[in-house]
This record gives sequence, structure tokens and C-alpha cells, in this order.
Amino acid sequence: MTEHQLSLLSFYEGWRRYQQHLVAAIAALTMEQLALRTTPQHWSIGMYATHMVANRAWWFHVRMGEGSDDLTRFELWALGVCEADVDPCHPAAELVAGLEKTWQMIEETLARLTPADLFETFPPLGQTERVHHAKLVEPALQPYAQMWLDATARSGEVRPAVSRQQIIWHVLEHDIHHGSEISTTLGVHGLPVVDLD
Repeated sequence: MTEHQLSLLSFYEGWRRYQQHLVAAIAALTMEQLALRTTPQHWSIGMYATHMVANRAWWFHVRMGEGSDDLTRFELWALGVCEADVDPCHPAAELVAGLEKTWQMIEETLARLTPADLFETFPPLGQTERVHHAKLVEPALQPYAQMWLDATARSGEVRPAVSRQQIIWHVLEHDIHHGSEISTTLGVHGLPVVDLD
């Protein structure tokens, strides 16, 4: 095999193990445990996990076009968390299903891609595309979708195009960052933390 025929999956093996440990730490948590925070100003365990699922779906599914249509419901799953600091109170089984579904998408993508694919770039989303995605969210998230649209329109920020490599790295570092916040919160409350190899 030449360099350009190699799959990216083998380079991200540690991410798969981290995913397994994260799921194991969350799977048995009760609703009360998912609501735990390190301080009132920090998000709960469930909010962090919801945000991680949404981030994966947004970058891989929306921005890179990976995965199937059943991932659409996760694209903006964390709107209430990010826009209004509202805990959606997803049970552990639902969070685990979201983590596993988005991981399956990531794993299939990495297995198919080669190093040469990392250089492909994706243009920023315009307001019309954001409105399209906001209309796809479940009814309970509609008020937060409008808050998100209003905030992006007010900011006037023009984001640059991003490469596939930047997207993959962003999602990986985002998983590690928020996974460590979940682990810290578990540890502070005397619960088993996210195991590391």
C-alpha cells in the first residue's frame, strides 16, 4: 500500500478506546448522577455528554456530509445547553445511544479516508444553511434554534473554510476536553471516573 491508500482509522485507535471508556462511565448513571455538576456554574455530566454528541454530528454529518440521515436529530441536540444553559435531561441509555451512533459514523469515516483526504476543505455555512438545519430540530428545541440563528446573524462573523484534518482534530480534542470534565465531575462526587489505558 502506498501512503495515500492507508486508512486513517489505525492512526486514531486511541480515540476508539477513549469512546469505549466514556460510554462505560456514562452507561450506568442514574438521572440524578447525570445531573451532577462540579459547581453550579458548570454544566452537568448529561449536558457535557449531550454537547459531545451534537458536536460530533455537527462537524462530521453537517459539515463533512458523513453518516446517514438518522444523525440529523443529533446535529443541534445541544442547542438548549449552549444557548440557554438548559439541561435536556437525557437518560444514560439515550446518551450512550447518541455516543455510539456518532462514533459509528466517525469510525466508518476514518476507515474510508486516507491521508490525502485530509486536505479537502469545506466552506463555512451561510445563514440560509443554518436556517435549514434549525428547522430540522425537534419542537422542544425550536426556541433555542431561533436564539442560535439570532446570535449568529448579529455577530456578523465570517468563518473561514476548514480542512477535513481541522475538523477531525477539533472533534477529537473536543471529546477529550469535555470527557475530562465528565471524568472530573464523576470523581468529585465519588463515582468511577472515565478509565484511561
